[in-house]
Amino acid sequence: MLGFFDPFYFIFLSPALILMVWAQIKVKSAFGKYSKVDTRRGLSGAEVAAHILDANGIGDVRIQLASGFLSDHYDPSKEVLRLSQGVYGGRSQASVGVAAHEAGHAIQQAHGYAPLQLRTGLVPAVQIGSFVWMPLLLAGMFFGLGPLAIVGLIAFAGIAAFQIVTLPVKFNASKRAMQEVQRLGLVQGNEAAGAKAVLDAAAALQSILTILYYVMRLGLLGGGDD
Repeated sequence: MLGFFDPFYFIFLSPALILMVWAQIKVKSAFGKYSKVDTRRGLSGAEVAAHILDANGIGDVRIQLASGFLSDHYDPSKEVLRLSQGVYGGRSQASVGVAAHEAGHAIQQAHGYAPLQLRTGLVPAVQIGSFVWMPLLLAGMFFGLGPLAIVGLIAFAGIAAFQIVTLPVKFNASKRAMQEVQRLGLVQGNEAAGAKAVLDAAAALQSILTILYYVMRLGLLGGGDD
């Protein structure tokens, strides 16, 4: 190990890193492809989201404009659906597909979907864990304080658990979105939103492999940092 640089780390995580790059390419490719395909009814992403929410009797969710490319998300704690500029005003299948996906999260909350409730409950712990896990882990490894490093690793494991829980939430939202756009005759495809779910899967895989790497470095699997 050269300082904090360990070539084995990148070799060990290479499957996740390759999947991450592939997923990012897939997201951009899918969105670019369906950005050129108009919807049947010419509705914008914001209009489609509002239509889906109304059709499901959800009247307390606000739809807001967000900055950034594909920064679309649903905030269950504030009941706000935020859509990026290209999705909010876009009238392509890509735009309304992503908007429908986010509306699917609002439907999940309205129906008491358990994985979404679990994910929402984990948010405070994940916010703290994302701030402290690396300093604790590195300090523990640098000063030879195993318990401190393990605490940092546990904090990171909480982040990984959050990402794993996110997967069924994302895929279920895509499924609900497809059902709604087909039932309401809004769009013909939802591939762009599905591609975003693949990216979330890649992020989860990277976190799992990172945990396994540090578990081995700490000697918890019979290895060690020698």
